[in-house]
Amino acid sequence: MSALSAMHPAVVVFLHFFIPSLERPKLIPFKPMLAYRHAFHAGNHADVLKHIVLISVLRYMTAKEGALTYVDTHAGAGGYALDGAYARKKAEHVRGIDALMAAPPTDDPLLLNYMEIVKAFNGGDTVRQYPGSPGIASMLLRPDDSMRLHEMHPTDERILRSYLGSRVNAKVTLDDGFAAPTHDLPPTPRRGVVLIDPSYELKSDYTKTLGTLREGLARFASGTFIVWYPQIQTVEATQLPKRLMATADAAPKGWLHATLTVTRAGTDGWGLAGSGVLVVNPPYTLADELRQTLPTLVSLLGQAPHAKSAVRVSEGGAAKPAASRR
Repeated sequence: MSALSAMHPAVVVFLHFFIPSLERPKLIPFKPMLAYRHAFHAGNHADVLKHIVLISVLRYMTAKEGALTYVDTHAGAGGYALDGAYARKKAEHVRGIDALMAAPPTDDPLLLNYMEIVKAFNGGDTVRQYPGSPGIASMLLRPDDSMRLHEMHPTDERILRSYLGSRVNAKVTLDDGFAAPTHDLPPTPRRGVVLIDPSYELKSDYTKTLGTLREGLARFASGTFIVWYPQIQTVEATQLPKRLMATADAAPKGWLHATLTVTRAGTDGWGLAGSGVLVVNPPYTLADELRQTLPTLVSLLGQAPHAKSAVRVSEGGAAKPAASRR
């Protein structure tokens, strides 16, 4: 029996903020949104992209000797009930994890590993709960690895603490995760992965995300940073990827930028068309894995003819136009 299949399903609930988005060809000014629970969006296409990248990075890092530290700046509750009232209201998981689970069998290693982890989180093939990033990380990290989980929503933090607070080498903190680099970096020993995944509910989140990456690289230049962002048509969201890449240009191992677009904005400009992930100091294996996997996600999750994916990598500031589109 594998370590994954031997795990008990996590009993968790779903409180993590997320912002729907704006999208249309003409950029429009940012408009404040109401706070949404992540349970409305858990297991959607954005979670699929983010977690496939996270799994690939953590598997690569844990295959090497030496303990590492995993830092999650906006950890959420750790997992989400897909059969709960919140998830059923929008049912975004239907075009996300549910679509992958219902698809014909695949031989894609990254997708297979992702689905194995989701099933292990549920204790079987029936998927009623979706693991958040801390839940996924807890299944991949080794006993000597450390977890530093930040969450500022009191209810989420209590849930996360009850789930992972007793794990050896895990620390759950009720605070603003944008300050995580100040508290957690550099780690000892100097091996680590930092996930920066805010809700982008507020306009200031875009600036804070950039500042957190800058501070993180200043303190831990060799660290691997994963930054997720929504594809929406606000000025701030459209500018963020370029600003992140410019910040990461000086990283020793460059950066990788991956996007998954599944649809287009509604006629009113609102709606999440897709998302992107910037990985700073990425594993050298990640680009080829994503070039193989993302076209499959486009075909399974995308709404033609608007769906597409792309992978772009940079080494030492020299961008390589290595795009994969469909």
